[in-house]
Amino acid sequence: MGYRFTLDDVAFLRSRHGSKALSTAAGLDLSSSSMLADIGELRRRYAPHDGALVETILCRRRARTKLAAAQDMLFTDDAMQQATASAVARHRATEIGERFAGAVVHDLTCSIGAELVELSASPGVGGVIGSDIDAVRLSMARHNTSLGDRIPTLLRADALTPTSTADIVIADPARRSGAGRVFRLDQLTPPLLDVLTTWAGRPLAVKCAPGLDYRVLRDRYGFSGQVQITSLDGSVREACLWTERDGEPRRRATVLRTQPDSTVRSFEVTDDTDDDVAVAEAGDWIVDPDGAVVRAGLVRQYAAAHGLWQLDPQIAYLTGNSVPLGERGFRVLEVTGIADRELRRRLSARDCGTLEILVRGLDVDPDSLRKRLKPKGSRSLSLVLTRIGRKGVGFICEPGARF
Repeated sequence: MGYRFTLDDVAFLRSRHGSKALSTAAGLDLSSSSMLADIGELRRRYAPHDGALVETILCRRRARTKLAAAQDMLFTDDAMQQATASAVARHRATEIGERFAGAVVHDLTCSIGAELVELSASPGVGGVIGSDIDAVRLSMARHNTSLGDRIPTLLRADALTPTSTADIVIADPARRSGAGRVFRLDQLTPPLLDVLTTWAGRPLAVKCAPGLDYRVLRDRYGFSGQVQITSLDGSVREACLWTERDGEPRRRATVLRTQPDSTVRSFEVTDDTDDDVAVAEAGDWIVDPDGAVVRAGLVRQYAAAHGLWQLDPQIAYLTGNSVPLGERGFRVLEVTGIADRELRRRLSARDCGTLEILVRGLDVDPDSLRKRLKPKGSRSLSLVLTRIGRKGVGFICEPGARF
């Protein structure tokens, strides 16, 4: 659950005295070995806000790779975990600004304001409103959004009570309760179907967990909008439901990749593009498509766009004689069976010592298999295991590389 912040805690952290206290706390190790002594020092100097100081610094440290301004932000632990990564929120804000130039955007569940920060920084967005029912998180959002050049309008309100006439509405129903993470649509806070019903007829983007079964949402509840699956640096981050997008693709995969210069490159795959690809034997390379492409069911569209083909029509691994720019490929050295004895012999013949194992379509645990194979050589290799038809097949490859 983490530390339970109060409004007094937030007011203290936002004060000049609190800012100095945060600087002091940031200089402490706050590790398992030093925690008792560190808390003792903070309690002597800053009680009763010592717990708030410790939690804030720990949250800032955990959020450094997720949120651009993490070192200056205020969080609760749950809010930090659900906050949209800066790169994902920035991409959405840019898209909204380009599609709806000058639009006013209302984030109904703004929490600590991570999305508001990026919306406020987008030049194409005309105005930004944030609301939340949680007074503590809303107070944190006032601090977090005050760090930018444009400050949004903030109000305390229930997401199911219309409080604005904004052009576009965004919501991110909470996916955690007192008992932990929740998975059913009616267990979200507020319930997903209630959000869709309350704001029907208004352009709406609802952020959901990446594992959302959007097919059930379509088949059982009649959702007819667009589903966008977004990944960042190989990790699938969210499924976003867009309403009021008639005539547009129903499924979209958005892949974001951070470049060495810290800029973010993106590409998209949609279900309204060609999906006519062959199924044939392996070419020079095995390509494992990004998780967003797989989760969105757009593997064939991705393959067609890059001149790749499938090993099996039911398996997400692709193959070809080149690797798309920015993607990870495995150069095939040889094809093998999947019996332990054969794998051990062939890997030993190639002096394999460090082995990466990737599996699709087979009930194989990579860690258990690696222990059984006991590679002892000096060479690093990758082993791609999959099913072609009813037969298990292995591909011994050079270590995966990004192109």
